[in-house]
Amino acid sequence: MGFYSRLIVPAALDWVMSGSTFSEYRRSLLANISGTVLEIGVGTGLNLAHYPETVTHLTTIDVNPGMSRRAQARLAQLHCPTHHQVLNSETLPMGNNTFDHVVSTWTLCSIAQVSQALAEIYRVLKPGGQFHFIEHGLSDRPAVQIWQHRLTPLQKRIADGCHLDRPIQALIARQFATFTVEQFVMPDFPAVAGYTYKGVATK
Repeated sequence: MGFYSRLIVPAALDWVMSGSTFSEYRRSLLANISGTVLEIGVGTGLNLAHYPETVTHLTTIDVNPGMSRRAQARLAQLHCPTHHQVLNSETLPMGNNTFDHVVSTWTLCSIAQVSQALAEIYRVLKPGGQFHFIEHGLSDRPAVQIWQHRLTPLQKRIADGCHLDRPIQALIARQFATFTVEQFVMPDFPAVAGYTYKGVATK
């Protein structure tokens, strides 16, 4: 992992994704979480301030050590025990049926083997456990989809593997039989980058 990925990308994402709109979506997504939690792609830790007191233990992972360095200070302020590891989401070392909840925010877009990561999320969830997600992805409008497909090769280069055109709902439906999802365009974002899926899937 080069200088750009380790230093420039974490700083840029921390700045872009720390606004009030993102914070409100994070707060809403995490409001009803409790017990043992795994967050994949924790990034610089922007979700951490929004975990409720009902969380008893939080495990976080990120493949980028540059992200992890920025997250450490935020992890230290959390109310519950935490455990952080630098690793990818496609081969989780945790046992089956480990977590009450798994969280992913604006992360599935950049995982190389996203279907494998979702299979791992399903595996480590307890029966009845829930996967909470908010992700940008493929629009429901063909005219927007055309530009998402055209711009994704460039986006992958400048945003560390991020895809604009991941069909998030279809990917989740392949792994989870039960889920709810809202689809919308984030305020102040073009639909190409801001088409969003927010929901909960249950094992």
